[in-house]
Amino acid sequence: MRDVIIACDFKNQDELFKFLEPFKGLNPFLKIGMEIFYKEGPQLVRKLKDMGCKIFLDLKLHDIPNTVEKAMRNIADLGVEITNVHAAGGILMMQAARRGLDSNPNGKNTKLIAVTQLTSISQQILEEELHIHEPLSEVVKAYALNAKKAGLDGVVCSALEAPIIKELGLISVTPGIRFQDDAVGDQKRVATPSYAKELGSTYIVVGRSITASADPVAAYKRCVKEFC
Repeated sequence: MRDVIIACDFKNQDELFKFLEPFKGLNPFLKIGMEIFYKEGPQLVRKLKDMGCKIFLDLKLHDIPNTVEKAMRNIADLGVEITNVHAAGGILMMQAARRGLDSNPNGKNTKLIAVTQLTSISQQILEEELHIHEPLSEVVKAYALNAKKAGLDGVVCSALEAPIIKELGLISVTPGIRFQDDAVGDQKRVATPSYAKELGSTYIVVGRSITASADPVAAYKRCVKEFC
């Protein structure tokens, strides 16, 4: 079930399709996030699905339950493999997201997950800026438990918290993945593909280690070899 998801954080579809040219025939799993989605819209997702790509639509919905439910009903039309909300929105909001997705037959195969804490969040930020005075791992576990109560399929967390999520019977989608010889960048909680596998991640999300590589296809295949 494990898979590698490429974070396609490009500014427009021209850049994305140029990047994907060497991947023809591989049909990789792609993360489409806010940057490119807000530029190109749902039609981009439809094009990628028509090309045979699997999609993690990473929009992190976080609003009142009624708004999230209606938005998720529309997202379901795209038939993506994974989409998400912010667990910080609470159980009622996550339940509303589940209802919205389930109310549209096109979303029947879409996994719904919740962001626990971003991999750019450290214990210091959690305490000093967010005023949450609990160990980060405990916060992630509490948010994951709420996601489970709301009927979601899993969560977004760092690979370091994947063992906790596995114990809860949820899938884990883990960004912050870097090769051993790569720069960490703006991430705080990172892991290599092989370490993420050891920790029990279900999916890893890999961005710059693939997209900024001199040979993206080789980097992607290296990720698959180390993780899958």
